[in-house]
Amino acid sequence: MMLLRRVARPLIAGLLINEGLASARNPESKVDTAAPLLGAIRDATGLTMADADLVKANGAIMVGAGVLFSLGRFPRLSALVLAGTLVPTTLAAHAFWNEEPDTQARTMSRIQFEKNASILGGLLLATVDTEGRPGLGWRARRAAKDTERMVNTAQREAKLAGSLAQARLESAAQPLKAALG
Repeated sequence: MMLLRRVARPLIAGLLINEGLASARNPESKVDTAAPLLGAIRDATGLTMADADLVKANGAIMVGAGVLFSLGRFPRLSALVLAGTLVPTTLAAHAFWNEEPDTQARTMSRIQFEKNASILGGLLLATVDTEGRPGLGWRARRAAKDTERMVNTAQREAKLAGSLAQARLESAAQPLKAALG
């Protein structure tokens, strides 16, 4: 499974790294396409950056997260960041529903949208991939069970120790009772 991850991660990230490089190097070429979405993002978040700077930042983030993901460094986090950058990129660049029906442009845009949706699915799977190690939830439940087991064992041992101490005390008291008796 480790070999599969080492091959799959660069395959997923390669396209996004290239797309990020293109956006970071030449953001002006994407600003017109992204402008409506950037306006909505700006309104929702209160960002005051220029459109070209937002496109460039998104591209730089794609490159950084893509390289980290390809190398297997912080794979879950980098996959989540890539997914977060892919969504606005896809919505801005491949809004096939805005194209004229039954046109080549609409078909190509839909294909690119579906391709990006497929990549997004792979990235979302990567965000939950623990590489065979148990997740935090499992480890917490396991620790709780182990703690409960140790408490129960300690209670049984304390009860047995109390019974043993009482038996020894009664045994030690027998000669005294006989002498007083």
